[in-house]
Amino acid sequence: MKQILMAATVLILLGGFLIPAIGLEFGNPAYADMDEYMIENGQELAGINNIVTAVLFDFRGFDTLGEATVLFTAVLGIGLVFRKLRAGDEYEYE
Repeated sequence: MKQILMAATVLILLGGFLIPAIGLEFGNPAYADMDEYMIENGQELAGINNIVTAVLFDFRGFDTLGEATVLFTAVLGIGLVFRKLRAGDEYEYE
């Protein structure tokens, strides 16, 4: 009985989180004046042909650097948690 109640609670919570996604319009992004400006002037401003690369690395460079730092830190943390000890090494329990 306890497992059924737990499963029902999880399903209700998941459903509650997914309900807002039903109203989203996929493939129909909101229009902004900045979009057209970047498409028209991006090559001249950044000196690069690929506008996506220009936005990511030139105009939003610090944001991208921050995201890369967070990802690197997460991978490093997971690597340290799951690292294997060499032969002869022992865990120290406190």
